[in-house]
Amino acid sequence: MSDTVDTTDKDAFLAELREFEGRQVGPAVAADDAVNVPMVRHWVEAMGDTNPVYLDEDAAKASGRDGVVAPAVMLQVWPMKGLKSQGPRGDDEQSRLLGRLDDAGFTSVVATNTEQEYLRELVPGDLLSTTSFIESVSEEKATGLGVGHFVTTRTEFRDQAGELVGTMMFRILKFAPRPKAAPKPNRPRPS
Repeated sequence: MSDTVDTTDKDAFLAELREFEGRQVGPAVAADDAVNVPMVRHWVEAMGDTNPVYLDEDAAKASGRDGVVAPAVMLQVWPMKGLKSQGPRGDDEQSRLLGRLDDAGFTSVVATNTEQEYLRELVPGDLLSTTSFIESVSEEKATGLGVGHFVTTRTEFRDQAGELVGTMMFRILKFAPRPKAAPKPNRPRPS
């Protein structure tokens, strides 16, 4: 197969890419640590979030909760692995999809957006796990960065009982970078 996509074969290439839709990216990932107050404290202090329901039991109970809760935006934090803990990449469906795009000349990547949905508040002791799926691959799009495909993954966050507590859509653009413009020659300035 050639290194770039023949423009007459875009439909076949898109069909090949879309065969990845719905596939699980890799195995489920379990959090190393349960939701906990010290991490919440670090987060809210770093973010400057002063909502008392995150650290003050009385304030949380006064708001109708059973106790303190974690900020919703921390959903992705709990099961996140450090770079050393992630293990080798390249043996999952997402790596195969992105590799196919690389082979076709779409060698650059930029994250474009993320959307989270929160189904219930997380409380200390919740132990999360995630499972990710390839949600969609767009048709070829012309963007300011170059021509490429948007790839969207959907991650499901579940608690220790297997209950779905949140989801996240994460979208990237895999694109063929535009050729760099040739530098303009220096011209003498009129005196």
